[in-house]
Amino acid sequence: MDLWRLNIFCKVIELKGFSKAGNAVHLSQPTVSSHIKDLENHFECQLIDRLGKKAVPTKAGELLYRYAHKLIALRDEAESAMAEFHGNIKGRLVIGGSTIPGEYILPKHIGAFMVDYPKVSISLEIGDTDKIIQDVLSGFLELGIVGAQTSNKDIYQEKLIEDEMKLIVTPDHKWGRKKTISPELLHEEPFILREPGSGTLKSINLSFNEKGFSVGDLNIIAEMGSTEAVIQGIKSHVGVSILSTIAVAEELKSGSLKALTVNKLNLTRSFYLITHKHRSPSPLCKTFMAFLKKEFILT
Repeated sequence: MDLWRLNIFCKVIELKGFSKAGNAVHLSQPTVSSHIKDLENHFECQLIDRLGKKAVPTKAGELLYRYAHKLIALRDEAESAMAEFHGNIKGRLVIGGSTIPGEYILPKHIGAFMVDYPKVSISLEIGDTDKIIQDVLSGFLELGIVGAQTSNKDIYQEKLIEDEMKLIVTPDHKWGRKKTISPELLHEEPFILREPGSGTLKSINLSFNEKGFSVGDLNIIAEMGSTEAVIQGIKSHVGVSILSTIAVAEELKSGSLKALTVNKLNLTRSFYLITHKHRSPSPLCKTFMAFLKKEFILT
């Protein structure tokens, strides 16, 4: 077993295929298959199942992937530290973002960072807030940006961005010409909810509870696992929802969706930069955190 084989194994898992992994590491598909077979012989178990054109990890493969990812991250950290010693910033950084920062905020800032540091590569994992927190705790991610605070004492969290949520409807909705709406009226309208674990849902719950309302009183017609799915649901007239205005900025600008203020509710929320409190961030991670703080002027 060596780091090169583990790196190939991780690529197969992440890209869900032998051919794609081969392209990523500049090897032929048979060579990739041979390396995976060597790993399976070493561990005496099957690591990957081939389901049609997709490659998916077995239970043993999932276990190995978690350790392999940590080993590769440690290798990257060592290379980053040595590069910094020589006055260079380079290497690979694995970070995470919950849906809003991961899909709508981080990509452009990653691009700007890589203009300044062209020898750096960044891998961005996207999941709900709970998943990103767990991945930071496990060491899978060096840092994350999430949409809700956590009570976990092993997480260091720092406010990075402020966001405003509003009720989002289509222009032809009966409230399409309104600017504000009372929370009581929401009980009558079909409502699309984000999944448990999302920062958006946590923030909505907190805002409702502060004013004596309950999300359980809403006429929940659907529960969806991503902000983009909710946006499409609203456009398809499945229902209305409360969403980040950052996430629907383009739709609001084009007029394909409308945003209403919900009276009595404080729907302002924050996104938090999180790291593991007891793990030292790599030099590359420190540089990226400093860059983000400067970008959002919260240093």
